[in-house]
Amino acid sequence: MKLFNDMTMQLEDFVPIEPGKVKMYACGPTVYNYIHVGNARPIIMFDVLRRYLEYRGFDVTFVQNFTDVDDKIIKRANEEGIDSSAVAEKYIAEYWKDVTALGVRPATVHPKATENIGQIIKLVKTLIEKGYAYEVNGDVYYRTLKFKDYGKLSHQPIEDLQSGARVDVNDVKEDPLDFALWKAAKPGEPSWNSPWGKGRPGWHIECSAMSNRYLGKTIDIHCGGSDLCFPHHENEIAQSEAANGCKFVNYWVHNGFINVDNKKMSKSLGNFFTVREAAEAYGYDCIRMFMLMSHYRSPLNYSGEILLQARAALERLSTARDNLDFFVQNGEDGPMTEAEAAFVEKLGAYREKFCEAMDDDFNTANAISVIYELVREINAAVNPNAHPTRALAEACRELYLELSDVLGIPFIERKDELTEEQQALFEARKAARKAKNWAESDRIRDELKAQGIIVEDTPQGMKWKRA
Repeated sequence: MKLFNDMTMQLEDFVPIEPGKVKMYACGPTVYNYIHVGNARPIIMFDVLRRYLEYRGFDVTFVQNFTDVDDKIIKRANEEGIDSSAVAEKYIAEYWKDVTALGVRPATVHPKATENIGQIIKLVKTLIEKGYAYEVNGDVYYRTLKFKDYGKLSHQPIEDLQSGARVDVNDVKEDPLDFALWKAAKPGEPSWNSPWGKGRPGWHIECSAMSNRYLGKTIDIHCGGSDLCFPHHENEIAQSEAANGCKFVNYWVHNGFINVDNKKMSKSLGNFFTVREAAEAYGYDCIRMFMLMSHYRSPLNYSGEILLQARAALERLSTARDNLDFFVQNGEDGPMTEAEAAFVEKLGAYREKFCEAMDDDFNTANAISVIYELVREINAAVNPNAHPTRALAEACRELYLELSDVLGIPFIERKDELTEEQQALFEARKAARKAKNWAESDRIRDELKAQGIIVEDTPQGMKWKRA
């Protein structure tokens, strides 16, 4: 298995620290609003990476945090006239509604910044003791220039970073590049006791503290959106490696942006669509499929047209599954024929092709193409004219669902079952055909068609679908 490592800018063989186990950290949301479609991309794609690692037999410990104290949360609390903790809890609950509907599995641990204040203070004290941080009037800053490798993840020379740093007239920092580890309390803001007085953590320090607490000093994979590469992940490296004296992360994995009119989707630009809004228009299933259809590192353009393409792809796959379900119920009894057994053995090659695609930097786009090929093969073998056995349908369905589940491909469920009256007509037509009353059978078929129900007669029995 190979992963593109943003630290080395190369595709590398994935070799975990401990054989058979993977320690993986993903930066989670700052919970002051509903997540937008751009936020959903890393959430979905790194859910897939975690699923695939587990599919390949790894024991994955996956940590994804919630930033539940932050300037944006405090601002929203002031706007709404409520406590900042109430804002955070409200949007954590809304986050779970969205990601659950997107088919995202919970991480092993979802720590909150406010639940790890002790660990954060301990880490800041260590950095001060080692000379990497200093206190000014209750604020604590990181000495960026003391960390010799600063800029190694974003591949920016320190001189370029210095020239681009913002300088405030009243800046008390030793250098413009220095960043806050601890912020002194301001009136009306949430705060905690610390050796430097009441205050709250800076943004970057929380991930270093939580990663260290739940995964240890060195982890296998750290992932997130490309926008986090600098300064957030750069600062995490500086903090963690200075404090622990060892490498922080072996593989840095970042997803590409989602664009609207060729501009990055973001709240600051005002060109974002919340997942909730997009789901109301197209459905959560389509949003997930939309993400899976492109390689995670490629930029992705958001549009209604592309989401409709995702729906068409889902409908095609869902129809294939419904077809297999039908033959599992209605196929020929008995064991597979010799030809069917040979066909099932041949299908094993698709599992290998699927893994080849996913082993190549978890290329979900190519993996979905393999599933399409598998569906074409299955449709040719499992159809009314072939008189398939139930055993064949079951074997095909098992492989199909196995590979689909790795990606978390959502299937469009039939929510529009027949009405009681339509079901009665459907059963009456079965009886008419059994009695060879073809005229009555045709009459009922036409009546159902008038109601938008297309009835198909197969050697295995009657099927229906919406017109």
